[in-house]
Amino acid sequence: MTACTRLKLRAEDTGDLAVISACLEDSVFAVGEMAFEPADHRFAAILVRRCREAAGGPAGQAKAAIHFDDVSSVKLRGIDRAEPARLLTLAGMFAELGRSTTVVRLLFQEGAEIWIESGHLACHFQDLEEPQPISSRAGEPAP
Repeated sequence: MTACTRLKLRAEDTGDLAVISACLEDSVFAVGEMAFEPADHRFAAILVRRCREAAGGPAGQAKAAIHFDDVSSVKLRGIDRAEPARLLTLAGMFAELGRSTTVVRLLFQEGAEIWIESGHLACHFQDLEEPQPISSRAGEPAP
């Protein structure tokens, strides 16, 4: 059995983004852990992801970070910033590449969406800690 590994990936095209999206499927985002910094042209979020890369290995989870660079605007649908503790579960991400702009859409199982508009696709994702085993009790981390 192979254990979960710590990941660090970047996306510069739609194929790369599809790989990151697959790694982050079912990740949990707290509304208060997402931010758009207009002065830095960056959208960033902290999340907890399920580690699925270990075929036949024990289930795990890890705290991770994702950010997008060269961001000009961020639009939210179905997300109230006044509810920072609200949890959203990522269903997937995809990019729509245009001539002068790229729009990355984050789709959540709860029906919420985030549109990230940028000059080009520049996404970075990395685990912030070693993946931890998940106990059999309601997905809580093992002691």
